[in-house]
Amino acid sequence: MKELGEYLKQIRVSNGVSLMEAAEDLELSTSQLENIESGNVKAFKDVYDLKEFIVQYAKYLGLDSEKVIDEFNGFLFEHTSKISLEDIREAQRKMEAEEKKAQSPYTKVYTKKIGPWPFVIVGAGFLVLLLLIYLVISYINRAPVRSEELLPSLREEITYEFAY
Repeated sequence: MKELGEYLKQIRVSNGVSLMEAAEDLELSTSQLENIESGNVKAFKDVYDLKEFIVQYAKYLGLDSEKVIDEFNGFLFEHTSKISLEDIREAQRKMEAEEKKAQSPYTKVYTKKIGPWPFVIVGAGFLVLLLLIYLVISYINRAPVRSEELLPSLREEITYEFAY
């Protein structure tokens, strides 16, 4: 990355552009451009932002941004392929520790673990309710009990007389 930064600096100087002028035109800080030209990748939190800054800077200097980004990607590949697995795990542990520290009680999501008992109780209550509904409906729909004395009188025909 240092070579790429020096190359960008040489082009800027050969074009007669000061660091402050380039920073103003690109709407970047002078320290960001200094870090790009010195190859200080660690000054940038996000590699994607750095990549975008380099694209803008290359276009500003009149360079082929594709070739410059290819050079930067080669640096990234070479740099990241040298990181050991233990370093990656350590970085993950640090990030997880930072996330735990930075949690606000207003944004933290609380999850309460529910055991099986509420579901068992609700299920049993539902079954009891269904049983009660069945009993009520069967009680309402049952046939009335008729005694033998009432049956013959019900069978007699009823005649109605109409007065004209």
